[in-house]
Amino acid sequence: MALTSEEKTDVIKKFALHEGDTGSPEVQIALLTQQIDSLTEHLKTHKKDNHSRKGLLNMVGKRRRLIQYLKSSEEERYNTLTKKLGI
Repeated sequence: MALTSEEKTDVIKKFALHEGDTGSPEVQIALLTQQIDSLTEHLKTHKKDNHSRKGLLNMVGKRRRLIQYLKSSEEERYNTLTKKLGI
């Protein structure tokens, strides 16, 4: 369910704007997308895990808000991110 530190560093390196960047919206959205994909696979086999489902819904909402923020402030960065992630 949870991302390993290696997976996190790979995602951060791929989407970081500069070295040491871990807080930009692109990185946060990419990490949330990885976690959402992982949790979705978990919930396919554990259908009654309602606690994880609530966490998934919270993550989806947070990602949606970050995407809206990025789209309203930097539309070009938003377009490149959505192409990379396939959202």
